[in-house]
Amino acid sequence: MEFVNVIVDISHEKLDRIFQYRIPEELQGKISTGMQVQVPFGMGNRTIKGYVTGVTDVPDYPVEKIKPVTGLVDGAVPAESELIALAAWMKEFYGSTMNQALKTVLPVKQEVSSRQEKCIVLAIPREEAEQLLKEVLHKNFRAKARLLAGLLDHDGKLSSKEAADLKITSSVIQGLERDGVVRQISRVQYRNPFAGKFEQTGIQRTLTEEQKNAVDGIWDEYAQGIRKTYLLEGVTGSGKTEVYMELISRVIAEGKQAIVLIPEIALTFQTVRRFYERFGDRVSVMHSRLSEGERYDQFLRAKAGEIDVMIGPRSALFTPFSQIGVMIIDEEHEASYKQDSNPRYHARDVALLRAKYNQAVLVLGSATPSLESRARAGKGVYHFLQLTKRDKPQAQIPEVEIVDFRDYIGQNEASNFTPVLLEAIQDRLDKKEQVVLMLNRRGYSSFVMCRECGTVDTCPNCDISLTLHMDTKSMNCHYCGFSKGIPHTCPNCSSRSI
Repeated sequence: MEFVNVIVDISHEKLDRIFQYRIPEELQGKISTGMQVQVPFGMGNRTIKGYVTGVTDVPDYPVEKIKPVTGLVDGAVPAESELIALAAWMKEFYGSTMNQALKTVLPVKQEVSSRQEKCIVLAIPREEAEQLLKEVLHKNFRAKARLLAGLLDHDGKLSSKEAADLKITSSVIQGLERDGVVRQISRVQYRNPFAGKFEQTGIQRTLTEEQKNAVDGIWDEYAQGIRKTYLLEGVTGSGKTEVYMELISRVIAEGKQAIVLIPEIALTFQTVRRFYERFGDRVSVMHSRLSEGERYDQFLRAKAGEIDVMIGPRSALFTPFSQIGVMIIDEEHEASYKQDSNPRYHARDVALLRAKYNQAVLVLGSATPSLESRARAGKGVYHFLQLTKRDKPQAQIPEVEIVDFRDYIGQNEASNFTPVLLEAIQDRLDKKEQVVLMLNRRGYSSFVMCRECGTVDTCPNCDISLTLHMDTKSMNCHYCGFSKGIPHTCPNCSSRSI
């Protein structure tokens, strides 16, 4: 008799523990770690979903008191055992429930119906097909001739779209199928969010001396079986991405896979294009803006080993790769790598653990590394690498001048700008150029809200929230300039809880 350890799908601290269930005879051999099951729970034995964290033949309680599993969750995607171990660590380290951690490490939780594409394939040897083509041409069977010629030109296989382009009707296909000349098969057509958008060029740029030193420094240790975490600090435009791609190229040649994390979904398109041009359709992407079908198909491709490189924000960290050779976190200082809901994990720390599980190299790249990463590099926890020069010598780093208002006290009190800034703006305008001024948030708070009815004080002219300024004790509209005093009661319900 076998039993399963289950985490129930209820995110409550009092229920954050293992519950054991008996596997009924009809489900023997069908349940494994990572699967989702239906189980009876509580006094009323209501059926809920749970995640299997282990299978055992040793009961923790008297057998007669252990309830049986009700069934399997239809269409549920099983989790990898490595990801379950990762979830257990996240639960302990970040103080979440195991249920919350399990849901986080499952980038795809439910199966989605696959797209099927019909194909026509030759059912006879090529020599026979060539002979048959001569015969049908002699008999002037043009449609059959087009189909046979198309199959011979495409290595014996045509998609339904290609057949339609040749103006082949279904009756022609069925006629040859009855004669045993061709057969129709269905194959899964993966939904690819970047299908037809990029072309593989295979162009490999020559690395600069600094880039080559960085790659060789990592690869020499990799070849010796040494796995470290590397902090790659490179000035903007120094070619950190070229270093990433060269490392990925080398691990792919070793039969390994790579995960590349980027901070924003907005950066996905341009990043994928560079990698796609180098590695072709062995590159894919995983992020929240994909449709459910696209995410599920990329999950299947990754699990089947049809992808070598996965790119995306922090959720791509949990791609079900089994042969990870290198993990890269670009712009590692970005705050978006920290999740703001339970479990409040940081992708960098979880990547450290996953790299350790897979005996993989972890590379953290940034022009401005986070303080903690720089400190770890200083202590020797991370191996420190630097790119000090721009990839293209003609690309100059712009000059930045910091101007202190205190140096101009009493000189131009009516203006909110220093003479240096005003002169620079006038110089650009004289040259028919444009200027962008970046401001931090103005005011103490961007809105004032009533805690009783939820009303937000708004501008009567612009219908946007008024900003609270504590220095002037006023509520100001930054669009039209409307201003009024700070209210003491809600304008809607007269409550003082504002």
